[in-house]
Amino acid sequence: MGEGETLVEAEGEGRETTTTLTTWNLGKHSQIVHLSEKLINGNLNSKIEAAREIRRLVRKSSSSKTRSKLAAAGVIQPLIFMLSSSNLDARESSLLALLNLAVRNERNKIKIVTAGVMPPLVELLKMQNSSIRELATAAILTLSAAAPNKPIIAASGAAPLLVQILKSGSVQGKVDAVTALHNLSTSIENSIELLDASAVSPLINLLKECRKYSKFAEKATALLEILSNSEEGRNAISIADGGILTLVETVEDGSLVSTEHAVGSLLSLCLSCRDKYRELILKEGAIPGLLRLTVEGTAEAQDRARVLLDLLRDSPPEKRLASSVLEKIVYDIAERVDGVDKAAETAKRLLQDMVQRSMEHSMNCIQHRAASCTPSVVPST
Repeated sequence: MGEGETLVEAEGEGRETTTTLTTWNLGKHSQIVHLSEKLINGNLNSKIEAAREIRRLVRKSSSSKTRSKLAAAGVIQPLIFMLSSSNLDARESSLLALLNLAVRNERNKIKIVTAGVMPPLVELLKMQNSSIRELATAAILTLSAAAPNKPIIAASGAAPLLVQILKSGSVQGKVDAVTALHNLSTSIENSIELLDASAVSPLINLLKECRKYSKFAEKATALLEILSNSEEGRNAISIADGGILTLVETVEDGSLVSTEHAVGSLLSLCLSCRDKYRELILKEGAIPGLLRLTVEGTAEAQDRARVLLDLLRDSPPEKRLASSVLEKIVYDIAERVDGVDKAAETAKRLLQDMVQRSMEHSMNCIQHRAASCTPSVVPST
């Protein structure tokens, strides 16, 4: 909050005390009033010039107060009207101005959406002009960060168009689309309706290329977990190039959040049809990462990993030793050895040692299989 801003709010909108006026640059105030008049009453060229000047003014000033003052001066509605202009410069300049007004200002985000920005933004997402499409994507990303805006944006029909950006946009456009879709998914009860299975392949490709422990990976895996709750989504994951392998790699190398989503996706597959997905998951070497996750993941990830490990075992359900039973046995042994006070610490160490040994055994088996498939004599060429 800028200096003097509390005084303005306390006295009511539109009333300013002497203290407020002395803290606010009068020259800038006059400039804002002039820009608002140009937007409301000027011809098209004057409006374009005013929109560009608003963007420059906001970018030059790091204060959120400038953004708030511009909004209070009534610039938002005429900028939204310009989005529907047949003039490309008018669309671009107004879009950039609105985007800059919304950044780092929660109230402006809400004002812009409440003023009716979504219908023209959705139309901009349909344009052939890739620059305009991706600016509109960036605007939706920014606006969707405000919780009250999420249901309105989700109901606007923007989501399928964001999925199209995922498939054909630039790298930055795809990143913005993922983040916007993730923002929207956090406020919708049935978030599966937000996405369709065509989003799976581009999400997998983006997840392949990014660091598995990054914030972006957390958002991408969250969307993939949502998609894994539908049959179409599960099928798309299983047939995508490197789909299951990429999730397995995320279980091994991801952050606490991304590993939880990745194991959730794999579990959804296996729970839906164990016979169909079990071998596909095992083939990608999932066991070591899942074993490690049972002791190092979040509480939810640990539970999911245990259930998935039980589903991946060869033995029939009635003969499987549940992971929870194994942990109880290890804890009882630790309690007898080191007493109640140190039992938990000792049990964790024993389980970690078991995981390490299991991972080493799995790697030895993989190496043995690879060696058995390699000819002992390589023919000369």
